[in-house]
Amino acid sequence: MALTRREFLKWSGTAGAAAAALCLGFDLKPVKSYAAELKILKAKETTTICPYCAVGCGLIVHTKKSGKLLNAEGDPDHPINEGALCAKGAGLYQMTVNKNRIKTPLYRAPGSDEWEEIEWDEAFEKIAEKVKETRDAAFTEKNAEGQVVNRTTGIAHVGSAALDNEECWLLQAIMRTVAALAESFGRGAMTNHWIDIRNSDCILIMGSNAAENHPISMKWVTKAMDKGTTLINVDPRFTRTSSKADIYTALRSGTDIAFLGGMMNYILANKKYHKEYAANYTNASFIVGSKFDFKDGLFSGFDPKKNKYDKSAWAFEKDANGVPKRDLTLKNPRCVFQLMKKHYSRYTPKTVSATTGTSEKDLKKVWETYAKTGAVDKTGTIMYAMGWTQHTVGVQNIRMMAMIQLMLGNMGRPGGGVNALRGESNVQGSTDHCLLFHILPGYMATPNTKLPKLADYLKRRAKSNDPLSANWWQYEPKYMVSFLKSMFGEAATAANDFGYDWMPKLDAGANYSWLTIFDEMYKGNFKGFFAWGQNPACSGANSNKTRKALAKLDWMVNVNIFDNETASFWKGPGMNPEEIKTEVIFLPCATSVEKEGSITNSGRWSQWRYQGPKRLRGVKPDGDIMVELFEKIRELYKNGGTFPEPIQNLRWDFVKNGKFDPHAVAKLINGYFEKDATVKGKSFKKGTLVPSFA
Repeated sequence: MALTRREFLKWSGTAGAAAAALCLGFDLKPVKSYAAELKILKAKETTTICPYCAVGCGLIVHTKKSGKLLNAEGDPDHPINEGALCAKGAGLYQMTVNKNRIKTPLYRAPGSDEWEEIEWDEAFEKIAEKVKETRDAAFTEKNAEGQVVNRTTGIAHVGSAALDNEECWLLQAIMRTVAALAESFGRGAMTNHWIDIRNSDCILIMGSNAAENHPISMKWVTKAMDKGTTLINVDPRFTRTSSKADIYTALRSGTDIAFLGGMMNYILANKKYHKEYAANYTNASFIVGSKFDFKDGLFSGFDPKKNKYDKSAWAFEKDANGVPKRDLTLKNPRCVFQLMKKHYSRYTPKTVSATTGTSEKDLKKVWETYAKTGAVDKTGTIMYAMGWTQHTVGVQNIRMMAMIQLMLGNMGRPGGGVNALRGESNVQGSTDHCLLFHILPGYMATPNTKLPKLADYLKRRAKSNDPLSANWWQYEPKYMVSFLKSMFGEAATAANDFGYDWMPKLDAGANYSWLTIFDEMYKGNFKGFFAWGQNPACSGANSNKTRKALAKLDWMVNVNIFDNETASFWKGPGMNPEEIKTEVIFLPCATSVEKEGSITNSGRWSQWRYQGPKRLRGVKPDGDIMVELFEKIRELYKNGGTFPEPIQNLRWDFVKNGKFDPHAVAKLINGYFEKDATVKGKSFKKGTLVPSFA
């Protein structure tokens, strides 16, 4: 009924009087009063780590006796977030308890415009048969030069930074024996840590919008600012981070090197560098050989026909013992310091301003403010993310800032560092466990055709004669043998070079990185493709080209929590399902709180996530999917197939009752003694975990 304001006040006043009368006891009916029971009162508490950005915030999840997830909240005892959560972390419950989750494998037939549900066994059998058929047909024993490569180039794979470390290890092992082409995201790591940011005297956020994309990281920036720290933000856009900054200035996208080159020139020309640090703890004092030069935009040693540099022209001068010569006064015209000074003198404020679009006034303000951290009692830190890395010169962007930090003495000191802000929870771990094509776990190079035998690989590292050099790579032979034994277990022996021949070999200088994979796919050079925990049709460059590339495959497997643009690419814009032959199998996986394993955050803290709720009926943890799929593939190879040795001999003692055991893989990653041993007077029993990587 319609109610005027006056009538509302009248009626509400009457209701208030009635309530007052009740309170005075005019109504003698008994009134029951009770408090609702807290829904998490008797729930099981489990600690976990946020599955979104790699700040590594701790959470507590509450689970019913039935195994159903009730609640997720910040862990007040976790040192990074101290109970606080951003909007992403606070939404963890909604990712797990979500009606849009896929609960059974899906199959898309060639030319079909719809999904059909299939059983797990059927899905595994289909995929295993496709893998074997494609691997056998596309297997290459020798390349065009007659070099042994033992690889399959018909199957590509992109891994995931959403997987646990233990799953990453197993995935790289499987794909190196089956597909031999793999790629993931990420590189490098933070040199300090989130909490240490509070010790900085000046913070430069460049190539990142930390306030919006890594909100809890800003908690430590704010703590630093509360004690007087200056925050500088340099970004093409005015972002939420910019709104928090003491100093903000814009630059043209892609001109970071010029901006930072001008800062280096300012530091060197105005003696703002930390001289003692630069002379003693960097190679600034090293004397460069006389062949080195820079002229007309090119360094010496450039071969225009090969479009490559001969870097031997950049070598240091050495004494009779093979130790690089140094000038700790930094005055020698051939020392690194003086050559840098000469090189960066070209980056004048006028030139940099013309390149970046930033006014000379703003440039000088940023340079002067940040250069103050070169004082002996000051430190500054830099926070960057994909705003730097996702450029064709991404490596040079980060290298430029690393050099600035070294000249200012900001590395290895509280409040210093170059800090990579990771975009997914386990970018660091997926890189450490080497889903990238060009490295093996331990950051060792993938074998290539220049290293056909294990002996060639083991002798490639020279031992430094410099008594001050750690020269840790001289121990690579030990690490490589340990890695091969972790891959092939008891089948890896000295007699068979520990299975080195079973590892696929790259052509020297070959590139199987992200863009190359999809370009080759677009050309029709792949038959099969695994997109494990990734969505390249959405996240890759040129999504239209990516979808067209996927349409040229014979088959594709996508493992994920939800249906996505990659799995259903055939529904996308410009796609005609009737013309697309690609068979697609979607495998639904568990969420982070429904399984166990560790992830490594931006600061390289490896943190364990415990299983809280029971997993959704019908889905499987990624590790179990890998195990069950590979066992189907291995079963097929019992009846013959091309080069079955790496598949049949892959270590499998971390599988318990047909299930993936993340604890066993974690121990394998750590390393353990295979027999009783004595190291530097200390005895270790067989099976004991190795106490350190040394």
